[in-house]
Amino acid sequence: MKNKVTTGKIAAIYVRRSVSDKDKGNNSLSIDAQKAECVKYLGDKEAYRVYCDDGKSGKDIEHRPAFQQMMSDAKDGLIEKIIVKKYDRFSRNMREYLNVTNMLDGYGVGVISLSEPFNTSTKEGRMMRNNLLNFAEFERETIAARVADAYVTRAVETGFYQGGKKYYGFESERRTINGKTGSVLVPSDKADVIVKAYKVYKEPSVSLKDVIDHFRKNEIDTSTVSYKKGRDVSIMDRSHLSKLLGSPLYVRADVEVYKYLSAKNYRIIDDIEAFDGIHGLFCHKDENGGFFIKVGYHEGLVDSETWLAVQDKRDHNFRIPNNGKGINSWLVGLTKCPHCDFSVHIYYSWNASRTKQWRYYRDTGAYNAVGCKSKSLKIRPDNLEEIVFGAMIERLNNLVIAKNEQQKPDTETEIIKSEIIRTESEIRKLMDKLADADDVLFDYIQKRIKELHGKKSEFEDKLNTRERRKKTIDTSPLSEPLSRWGELTIHEKHEVAVTMIDVIYVSDDMGVDIQFSI
Repeated sequence: MKNKVTTGKIAAIYVRRSVSDKDKGNNSLSIDAQKAECVKYLGDKEAYRVYCDDGKSGKDIEHRPAFQQMMSDAKDGLIEKIIVKKYDRFSRNMREYLNVTNMLDGYGVGVISLSEPFNTSTKEGRMMRNNLLNFAEFERETIAARVADAYVTRAVETGFYQGGKKYYGFESERRTINGKTGSVLVPSDKADVIVKAYKVYKEPSVSLKDVIDHFRKNEIDTSTVSYKKGRDVSIMDRSHLSKLLGSPLYVRADVEVYKYLSAKNYRIIDDIEAFDGIHGLFCHKDENGGFFIKVGYHEGLVDSETWLAVQDKRDHNFRIPNNGKGINSWLVGLTKCPHCDFSVHIYYSWNASRTKQWRYYRDTGAYNAVGCKSKSLKIRPDNLEEIVFGAMIERLNNLVIAKNEQQKPDTETEIIKSEIIRTESEIRKLMDKLADADDVLFDYIQKRIKELHGKKSEFEDKLNTRERRKKTIDTSPLSEPLSRWGELTIHEKHEVAVTMIDVIYVSDDMGVDIQFSI
């Protein structure tokens, strides 16, 4: 059907059909049917132009090019009125509809619906129109909620790829598994890029920038990938690369991965037996905004040892806040007060002529609500760096000796295990008291149990990390930078320090307590 256009103002016929309308096979909402009814309403004598958005959702107007053109023509004074079969063809979003109609009122353009025969120039007519739009918006939100619920249900029940965003290093193909057919991820031509990224980043002194530089230097084809909603994102972008290195999608998940994710308080759908060291994991968003882990039907690309080493490294890095300032000590982010557990920061002071500068430590807990007793510390940053470096050398030497001797009992590991047992015992005792507790005591016990579960998770996370590193620790990457310590930059020293150390507790009364992670 062709447009009938003459000079002067014209009528605009707006027609729209969404994908869901096509799927339902609703012939009355077909493009041709809508056009025919609108043209019949106008008659043979009136000039008109048809604006058509086929396959476009009614949830917003931003992604409808014909609608945008119609609004532009209305603003330019080319349109007298707009004819639609139903108001929900125009928009299903109540607020957006009112905003647009107010704008059209300013242009002197009215909107006429063929299916809702009431006069919108009266308050009664406007009320009826608004009620119909409210129902249309409610229907759209209900459909969206059903789709989301169906997605979560399928994601919980099967390990199929659920569609949506594309994953770098994978493509999908249809397969039948356990009598059901769905999409399964298979390695793409970029799978080797993912494997290489994990292998390179695993090294203690390597940063995200180093991984990207490695790809550029070796002319490895990473190319851009359509990641989500048609947006191109490159693995050469540090933010995207960081997400890929943290994704459980790529790991060949085994029991150690299960323990790691459990300690991180993820909701895991499958039993530990499903973590077979072959298949990768999906991390899905649930209906409450949280996340759950499901074993996929696809095979992972990265072995669990490498994946866990990268996660341990990322966990360390996340403890170091990136405030955009230069690092003033290679111990930044590692120093804490043993009394309040707040960070110990470096501050500066000058002499009167500003020709000499001193560095010293301040306990940030002293300026917080907890009010720790000590504001500034006697130990200076230079002295602490010297102490820690000596301890790192000693630790490395002990690790080398331990590799050549019979493994001795790990005291720190035994302490952590004892803390887990003690915490579990306290939880059990509190659970026994719940039945006889009044409301006040019941709330207190519940709160305390929640706190204890949090502590237990922290202990289990620390224990799993120590046991993995105890099995896989390789001292060679540390020996080389420590042997030429004076040649390293502050950033390079910092990378080595966070690889070896969990936290350094420092105070005037308790001295220096270095807790190593290896």
